[in-house]
Amino acid sequence: MRELGVGEAAKRAGVAVSALHFYERKGLIRSLRTAGNQRRYAADVLRRIAVIRVAQRVGIPLEAVRQAFAALPDERTPTRDEWAAMSDTWRAELERRIAQLTGLRDKLTECIGCGCLSMAACSLANPGDLLAAEGAGPRRLGDR
Repeated sequence: MRELGVGEAAKRAGVAVSALHFYERKGLIRSLRTAGNQRRYAADVLRRIAVIRVAQRVGIPLEAVRQAFAALPDERTPTRDEWAAMSDTWRAELERRIAQLTGLRDKLTECIGCGCLSMAACSLANPGDLLAAEGAGPRRLGDR
């Protein structure tokens, strides 16, 4: 199996050398060490990095990627079918986040559109006027 030096692996993967070190610290990839303590990566690390980058681009936490990789036999690179299974697992979470963000966007538009910016009526800052039970005045100024 062909091994890549850290510079070559970074260049071929389209990431900085520091990204390789970061991914390695997070347990997403691994390297071998030469007698001179230089990192060497198996060529299949390029596919793992591609999966990591796609997952990051769509907002999948690195811990979820690490867990998915850990479930692979012998921690090998995922096959096309395994990638499909991983992405199916993450799809529901992405759909949930999209729905949440869409709802926030729509409420923000309502809030800006009404012009009042009322803490009592604002569906973002005080949904359902839940803070009214705590009395008059600002309730969230110290929360930040």
